[in-house]
Amino acid sequence: MRGRDSVAVTFVGTATTLLRWRSFTLLTDPNFLHAGQLAYLGHGLASKRVREPAFPVEELPSDIDAVLLSHLHGDHWDRVTRRALDRGVPIVTTPHAARRLQGWHGFRRATGLRVWESQDLLKHDDFVRVTALPGRHAPGPARFLLPPVMGSLVEFCSVGGGVWLRLYITGDTLLFDGVREIARRHPDIDVVIAHLGGTTLPGGLLVTMDARQGADLLEVVPARTTIPVHTDDYAVFKSSLEDFAAEVRRRGLQDQVTYLERGETVEVQCRAPSGGSPP
Repeated sequence: MRGRDSVAVTFVGTATTLLRWRSFTLLTDPNFLHAGQLAYLGHGLASKRVREPAFPVEELPSDIDAVLLSHLHGDHWDRVTRRALDRGVPIVTTPHAARRLQGWHGFRRATGLRVWESQDLLKHDDFVRVTALPGRHAPGPARFLLPPVMGSLVEFCSVGGGVWLRLYITGDTLLFDGVREIARRHPDIDVVIAHLGGTTLPGGLLVTMDARQGADLLEVVPARTTIPVHTDDYAVFKSSLEDFAAEVRRRGLQDQVTYLERGETVEVQCRAPSGGSPP
């Protein structure tokens, strides 16, 4: 059994990661299309994948406890994933996505959380609490053309012992007042997994954070470290990881960022929880 002293984050590609802590394994925004395949984004829009995931869906670990899904878009939940995953796996997502996963695809344990609602995943004396956080996938009225999106606060906890680590997954969002509210409510976030890439739809509509907004995020949510993802997998991603890194260096924030190659894992050390003892 893995220890309490760290949470392992493995980057698979796009916004897909594996989060491991003790006996827990969580999968985020699963996207296992191959390079050259199209992800369907709705309203007749599609984008071609240009980078391979770190490994094929068949090599996912068999002990996945839950999927954390920020929204129902083809570059976060695709037809390959849909065919491969067990229909009984718990999925924590938006109410919009949960209804469709249950009704269209038979994922009977899909749970939809409204903003600030939580769900606990319990194992023995440990649990993971997932809280839905605000996200905005497009500015103004254009946001109604895209599926609702949520961020996730993932807290790794022990019963009676407090929180060992807090991790914020932004989901596909722009930087807006809701993100500042997250920082106000949760000033002690340890890790941020930031969906960047400057996704740009026809007409120049920006629908995910670009390099500048990503660097702004480091200042708005000053975590111990931020892991950028969702930067170079699809043709609609117009703001590169190199652009983000250059903006981060310009601001002198490079010590706040951890860059992961596909298939690479970082172990983030836990802190002593409130009321508990150091790991």
